[in-house]
Amino acid sequence: MPCDLILALDVPTREDAAPILRQLRGQLRWVKIGLQMFTAYGPNYVREVAGMGFNIFLDLKLHDIPNTVAKAVESLGPLPISMLTIHTSGGAEMMRAAVAAQQKTNPKLLILGVTVLTSTDAAGLNETGVNASPEEQVARLGQLAAKSGVKGLVCSPLEVAMLRGKLPADMQLITPGIRPASEAGKDDQKRVMTPADAARAGSTYIVVGRPILQAADPAAAARAILAELSSS
Repeated sequence: MPCDLILALDVPTREDAAPILRQLRGQLRWVKIGLQMFTAYGPNYVREVAGMGFNIFLDLKLHDIPNTVAKAVESLGPLPISMLTIHTSGGAEMMRAAVAAQQKTNPKLLILGVTVLTSTDAAGLNETGVNASPEEQVARLGQLAAKSGVKGLVCSPLEVAMLRGKLPADMQLITPGIRPASEAGKDDQKRVMTPADAARAGSTYIVVGRPILQAADPAAAARAILAELSSS
């Protein structure tokens, strides 16, 4: 399965995003809009970016009681989005409700379950009362998501190979925490991997933000990552 690139549009304002999106138009297909930009600009910004020709991954990490999450999915479903995140730690009933709402409002929308955030290590899990390792917790939540009808997961690239051995073959795995070798260790992501290594491990998509957003030439940085993926 080929691996594709998603840009994490994690910038403060739409004015910061605009020149980057103009440069990347036609260079890559996918843009991830997260909580910061969605909170600031709302659904119309999703429509605006989609109107530029990008496929939209809306990363809101919904986590609430089942009915509330289902209603949120119903509200978001009509937007021009292709992926939407929920937290797998919300449990099986919540995930089933989200999938049912997705099927009702937007059958083509891929619900993605977030397992363990890539900023969380074993010590961070322990602080919240989870005594398992990140890998053990990812496996537990990933299997629960699959049983609940979720068809995609967000996970660290370090857990992709393990998940490929435990989940259905058609499960899509989306991996943030991707850094070129020269950039690893420079920010708050603790569980990271290079683009080529993530592709070889079995990632369906990789999510890259700062290495593109902060590059002197974002389009060139994106092309270099896409070339690395195509040769892996």
